[in-house]
Amino acid sequence: MKIEQIYTGCLAQGAYYIVSGNEAAIIDPLRETKPYTDRLEKDGVKLKYIFETHFHADFVSGHVDLSKKTGAPIVYGPTANPDFEAIIAEDGQVFEIGKIKIKVLHTPGHTMESSTYLLIDENGKETAIFSGDTLFLGDVGRPDLAQKAASMTQEELAGILYDSLQNKIMPLSDDITVYPAHGAGSACGKNMQKETVDTLGNQKKTNYALNQPNKESFVREVLDGLSAPPKYFGMNVALNKGGYEDFDVILKKGSHPVSAQDFEAVAEETGALILDTRNAANFYKGFVPNSINIGLQGDFAPWVGAMIYDVKQPLLLVTDLGLEEEAITRLARVGFDNVIGYLDGGFESWKSAGKESDHVNRISAQTFSEQFKEDSKIIDVRNETEYAAEHVNEAYSRPLVNINEWAKTLDKNEHFFLHCAGGYRSMIAASILNSRGIRNFSEIAGGFNAIKGTDVPKSNFVCQTKTLK
Repeated sequence: MKIEQIYTGCLAQGAYYIVSGNEAAIIDPLRETKPYTDRLEKDGVKLKYIFETHFHADFVSGHVDLSKKTGAPIVYGPTANPDFEAIIAEDGQVFEIGKIKIKVLHTPGHTMESSTYLLIDENGKETAIFSGDTLFLGDVGRPDLAQKAASMTQEELAGILYDSLQNKIMPLSDDITVYPAHGAGSACGKNMQKETVDTLGNQKKTNYALNQPNKESFVREVLDGLSAPPKYFGMNVALNKGGYEDFDVILKKGSHPVSAQDFEAVAEETGALILDTRNAANFYKGFVPNSINIGLQGDFAPWVGAMIYDVKQPLLLVTDLGLEEEAITRLARVGFDNVIGYLDGGFESWKSAGKESDHVNRISAQTFSEQFKEDSKIIDVRNETEYAAEHVNEAYSRPLVNINEWAKTLDKNEHFFLHCAGGYRSMIAASILNSRGIRNFSEIAGGFNAIKGTDVPKSNFVCQTKTLK
């Protein structure tokens, strides 16, 4: 038996590839199927089942494409109602893969169809659980995402999740390995550990959600500090439930080079948003006017979802040379399938064509320190818990996710300084503000991490709590 965790850091997501004998199973695959079909071919095994723990909200699963390419059926837990053919398993139903078995444990609460898959090895020993978004390491799945579909309050869903954990997970042996669907950085939980594998026994000891004295306490603690879910989540659920266009078609459509001469005209004709995926250190020096910068070298896909959120929005890309396919792939992972092309030759071709360029006023933390005055206006776009832990004195807390609201309150004539933790999020904010005609600001390279090394007055550090996102 072989279990391989295929972890994607950008999404903080774990897919699982399991082999026994000449058969395999895959749990919660990503959108692009080639990594899985390559493994199957290399190992000389047949894919027997594709298990989905639930209808994912934060990414588009590869279940539909993978089933088409391999013929393997898709398996969901009880109450699931996808718009495509699938096996809707019963609670306790057992599936055989080679010499091992996978038992379905219906564990509703995160969503009503959420299920945990219990692996039983060749010797009949219960060995591991693939817990989806029911149980994370250090946390449990947020119970507020399925309210509309379930017609229940988040409190009711949290109570159902408590019962699932107590009745289905807690009675299992301490030596069982826990393989969750997500790790630290995912918006599907609030207190996940950086580790991606653990024993159930250790989680029983260390996971705050598993150590509540009663259901009422569990509901209160699990719901405490939850931020609003990203707006693209509902659209991803719809794609996972209803099906989607073949990834190969999406890749071919997006891999369309557009010359610098035609780029602006195509953007205007199609209403496309220009998404520049270069890193902030290159973007600020020069970019196509009205571009939005979200760098590939960061939490790219989640921030695209949070900032753009309409998965049907037409997109034109500006990328570093050779990274066009990677950008299209990572966009497709969160359902942004409407890439209509990319700037042929990258930004250098734009400059060579003599086209007008824009820039962001980026300064060093040291320059900020020299320009800082007591009445300086400073906007901190980190999330609220980062701000609460430590910040520049008198800085305004304006989280990036809320930019559409707070940008309306800015005075275009009043200068302000802009920063995040390291410069990634503040450049996203800078590009959005710039595109809206708000230009009288200085973005600080290196963000608060660099500011901490200066003499700019700061609040006293407070240890961040489990609600850090």
